[in-house]
Amino acid sequence: MADHGRSTPVAGTPIILSHHAYQEPREATTKARTKEFEKYLTVPRCSPQANFNLASGASANVVSASHSKEELESPLLINNYFEGDEEGDTKKGLYFSDGRRKIDYVLVYQIRKLASQPTPQSSEAVVPNGTATNPHRSKAHKQLQGPLQEVVLDVGNTHESVEEERRARREEFEKNLMENGLEIEKDKEAKTQGIGYVRIHAPWHVLSREAEFLKIKVQTKKAFEIQQEDGIAAKMNSIWEKFTKPLQPRNEQSTQKSKHLSYPFTRDKMYLYNVTNKETFFDNSTRSRIVYEILKRTSCTTARYNMGIAALIANGVYDSAFPLHDGDNEDTDPEENERKVLYQEWARYGVFYKYQPIDLIRKYFGEKIGLYFAWLGLYTQLLMPASLVGIIVFFYGYITIDSDIPSLEMCDEKNNFTMCPLCDKSCDYWYLSTACATARASHLFDNPATVFFSIFMALWATLFLESWKRRQMSLCYRWDLTGLEEEEEHPRPEYESKLLQKKLLREEKDRNQLKKEQEGFTLGKNKWKDEVLSAMGGVNLEENEKLTWRDRVPGYLGNFVSILFMIGLTFSAVFGVIMYRISIAAAMAMSTNESTKSNIRVTVTATAVIINLLVIIILDEIYGAVAEWLTKMEVPKTEKIFEERLILKAFLLKFVNSYAPIFYVAFFKGRFVGRPGRYVYIFHDYRMEECAPGGCLMELCIQLSIIMLGKQLIQNNLFEIGIPRIKKLFRKLKDERADPKELNNSGPTRQPQQWELDYNLEPFTSLTPEYMEMIVQFGFVTLFVASFPLAPLFALLNNIIEIRLDAKKFVAELRRPDAVRAKDIGIWYNVLSGMGKFSVIINAFVIAITSDFIPRLVYQYMYSDDGSMHGFVNHTLSYFNISEFLQGTHPQSSHFNNIKVCRYKDYREPPWSDHAYDYSKQYWAILAARLTFVIIFQLISSQSMMEDSAI
Repeated sequence: MADHGRSTPVAGTPIILSHHAYQEPREATTKARTKEFEKYLTVPRCSPQANFNLASGASANVVSASHSKEELESPLLINNYFEGDEEGDTKKGLYFSDGRRKIDYVLVYQIRKLASQPTPQSSEAVVPNGTATNPHRSKAHKQLQGPLQEVVLDVGNTHESVEEERRARREEFEKNLMENGLEIEKDKEAKTQGIGYVRIHAPWHVLSREAEFLKIKVQTKKAFEIQQEDGIAAKMNSIWEKFTKPLQPRNEQSTQKSKHLSYPFTRDKMYLYNVTNKETFFDNSTRSRIVYEILKRTSCTTARYNMGIAALIANGVYDSAFPLHDGDNEDTDPEENERKVLYQEWARYGVFYKYQPIDLIRKYFGEKIGLYFAWLGLYTQLLMPASLVGIIVFFYGYITIDSDIPSLEMCDEKNNFTMCPLCDKSCDYWYLSTACATARASHLFDNPATVFFSIFMALWATLFLESWKRRQMSLCYRWDLTGLEEEEEHPRPEYESKLLQKKLLREEKDRNQLKKEQEGFTLGKNKWKDEVLSAMGGVNLEENEKLTWRDRVPGYLGNFVSILFMIGLTFSAVFGVIMYRISIAAAMAMSTNESTKSNIRVTVTATAVIINLLVIIILDEIYGAVAEWLTKMEVPKTEKIFEERLILKAFLLKFVNSYAPIFYVAFFKGRFVGRPGRYVYIFHDYRMEECAPGGCLMELCIQLSIIMLGKQLIQNNLFEIGIPRIKKLFRKLKDERADPKELNNSGPTRQPQQWELDYNLEPFTSLTPEYMEMIVQFGFVTLFVASFPLAPLFALLNNIIEIRLDAKKFVAELRRPDAVRAKDIGIWYNVLSGMGKFSVIINAFVIAITSDFIPRLVYQYMYSDDGSMHGFVNHTLSYFNISEFLQGTHPQSSHFNNIKVCRYKDYREPPWSDHAYDYSKQYWAILAARLTFVIIFQLISSQSMMEDSAI
């Protein structure tokens, strides 16, 4: 390594040069530069001081903005070019070429040089800035003028000018990063098409300065022992630890016996901290977080705004920015890293039975992702008792199916209930006993235990939320998040762009007015000041400058209209499936094949549910993109506001999309059918469909189970596995097609570096899709659990796979996310709480309206002669005089002879009554009982939930 640029380097190694020997150039020398040399500026004229030397065909320059004692002690590096096998010991791409400085962050940009910009054939890597007056540089400058003159810039070319502007912005941005103390290493741009990487290292003085500014808590030397429980509780905990020891991941402590006090880092109190090694004092996630904070607030004045790396990526100056993973997760190297440990102990399906290493997840990915997996783990654990109770309820229905009197009466052919036709003209009369199988299957889910299970799940939802609050507080204490304050977020690039447009339009308007006013006017002075500030450092917006409601009205109107349109689209899809069911049922009823006629209901129900599932999956993907587009239309100020509004829109659209078909079957199907002789028709031709003889609960169960399982299998699992791999393959093919000549003519292949491997991974976007799929599943588990007691079991099986699938995705298939600190799961808790309360209402109405539970109770205690259920089926069927069929609606050909009346399921007066076909007294009694049950159910559930919360 060179000391201040004076030592002679070994041939074939990068030269480490210092800026301290550099002298400020004289004005005369600066003016004497030729125009040809001006064209090759890669470091801006206002760049920090730099010294250039040439030796062994390699070049480097060292830049720093400050001259503190700490900076002088550590060698600094900027633009350390290398190629081929001269890259040095980078330790598999985790360090600079000197093998000592760790890469904390990587910026990626696209290299696009036109044919008019040939790359110098010389193997030397040169970074001229045209400002140095070092006498030793004159010879090198003359030697370089030949190759440099081969570069010809076509200013008239639009594409080339755009690329040059992006290059200038990159150079200025990297210069500003160096002025903030960061150290940068870049590759030599030896290709006309390709990818360039900028590696960033934060030295100790930058880490300590930013840690103090960000008030990052670190452990101090002082520690205290955590008081352990004694007595029976201690023995029980000891037994439990021994029992669950095989389930604990490696390097994860089950109990914490001591805790170090944490204190915000400050350089004035270094004695408080155990700083044995400055390079490892801050872990990798903290280092990358510090660098990312610098990237966010570093300005780029040529872009006329002050928005940091996010704006540069949005404008194509950089392609992406990300921290590096800690090496390969499947490397055979015995040296372990955190990524490899996470893969072995967490991201493999073979360890599905183990607990998650939550502390290591938090350390590697940050608190926000750690809280998500902690929440998902607790949710999965609490699904175990819910699944067990659901299985017991299901088996109770299976065991008591042979003793269910209504089912036995329906299956008894001696009763010989002749039912009215299910459709006009084509359908014939039929016997109720033919629906025996449906009635028996309905009892599996429609039995007295279902009511108990619904109340249990209402309490379970409250228990889950309260358990998570307790778990969250425990993690906040363990991770030192108790005193975490919300950091002031930088405005989003889109917000500042909108604000910039508003400011420029206003300034243009004011400028036209100022021409008519005299000089020295106060308003004119203020405007002149704003223009000067804008020219000096981008647009320095005033503190009170913001978008008003007038600016947001178009976005809000667009959101309102678009959301209404999407909800209408969902209802249209549901209505379309309803029309499909009605038309297919009518068409199959006209068939001459007896087997086709006998399987009408099964065929129609199964195919309609599959169509619903496909429509839901397709619309879900569309609504996710639409919700993001609508949120961008509102131009939220910060990322937090953007995320919250996106969550609300996406949840609303996906909630309606996922549950609309289920709501229809639960509360609307069979409710507006009418009666024989006065049926309700759609478009005057299609008769509204009815529920099965055993009720709509069985069909609701089928609908819920297929949609839930289909979404989990296709959308949550296959899409998560397949889509990232397809995107990765597409990106790889795109890169290979970028410049096939260069790929074919490239030299010997070298080992890919870690930054190249990470760039080929899928970029991390947000946790919103992960939370959303679990929230929708939570709705399936709680909202309609009365119709499908096995829903928690299937959710549990899915989540066991989901945890490992998400873990593998984060560890092996996604770029490493930025470590974000958070002390809770944010708005998702409010969504869960609202769904838990809403589930009480839904389950109450499912039991009261969709189930036969209330009619059975009313019959048993009000109308039964002996207090039993004998005669219940006959009690639920009304009579209809077949002579009163409307003309053209009676069966055209019937196998039934001498029939005067037929039966249909409803509570109406018989045709011989004075109030024929009006609702009977039984109907009003049952309706009153149903409403009373809804109120009582909610009171009991609410009281239990309050007591549970108090506990």
